[in-house]
Amino acid sequence: MYKSKIAGIGHYVPANVVTNNELAVLMDTSDEWIQERTGIQERRYGTKHEESTTSMAANAARIAIDRAGTTKDQIDFIVFATLSPDYFFPGCGVLLQRELGITNTEIGALDVRNQCSGFIYALSIADQFIKTGMYKNILVVGAEMHSMGLDYTTRGRNVTVIFGDGAGAVVLQRSENESGILTTKLHADGTHAEELAFINPGSHGGYHKNRDLYGYPDDKYGGIFLTETMVKEGYIFPNMNGQFVFKMAIQKFPEVIKEALADQGYTSEDIDLFIPHQANLRISQFVQKLLGLPDHKVYNNIQKYGNTTAASIPIALSEAWESGKVKEGDLICLAAFGSGFTWASAFIKW
Repeated sequence: MYKSKIAGIGHYVPANVVTNNELAVLMDTSDEWIQERTGIQERRYGTKHEESTTSMAANAARIAIDRAGTTKDQIDFIVFATLSPDYFFPGCGVLLQRELGITNTEIGALDVRNQCSGFIYALSIADQFIKTGMYKNILVVGAEMHSMGLDYTTRGRNVTVIFGDGAGAVVLQRSENESGILTTKLHADGTHAEELAFINPGSHGGYHKNRDLYGYPDDKYGGIFLTETMVKEGYIFPNMNGQFVFKMAIQKFPEVIKEALADQGYTSEDIDLFIPHQANLRISQFVQKLLGLPDHKVYNNIQKYGNTTAASIPIALSEAWESGKVKEGDLICLAAFGSGFTWASAFIKW
């Protein structure tokens, strides 16, 4: 069985910087309030009508492909993770294929909808394909265009101030030595799915348990996808029970990391660099303390990008690699927790 390695990595963030003070003009919030609760100072927003989840992914992918020493025509599979696709369907995988000009119809494209842990799920899927010998060069992408679907009023501030746009990508190839992905651990529990969710519009139609609240007509067949009440009352935006999500995150983050450590016979002291999903700086700091990791072994960039969901880990990994914080032989730990709930970890020998 083969082992897979990250042969090339790249990221892209939009040029538009949006500070906390700029958001404070639109809603009842402040730079101090946002930083105290999340650690975020600014984020990036894509240019409306010019950039999309797919276009940002393509920018990151081109860099990753070039750094892998390969070409777009040698990519034989695409795995695309996002919660903010260009369209409801088709998925971004085929749109990325088109954007990159990959006209080889022999390849496949797979979309992963696991939100914050989406990139690790996508990486794990690609890892299995490489290990079995089915594919040789897999493009794995995490990209998000959150700014197009947020509530820029005081009503939505708890969610809106957190998110930003961006994309990260890696090219996974066969490894000829001991380097590469050592293990991935994936978990899910849908019990509390609605505590962090983007529920409307959705295919639940008029038969949703809250149909009266959403203004659905009592028709027998089908339903109205989007109603005036849903728009007026702000039910078309993401919702989050922040305190509940925080409590779950600080529980599951350490669990899935310790599971991987035990599987590989390591301890937290063996970790050279920990890159958590950039959900909230306070969560990352709590997990860091629990694992006993010094500051130089943890990489956070949520301060300048916010939460870019499926893109956060590849963006941070790419930045860390570019800055020399990721070196050959290093043990890299990636971990994420998010909507679903889903959580995951990956250990990589660079």
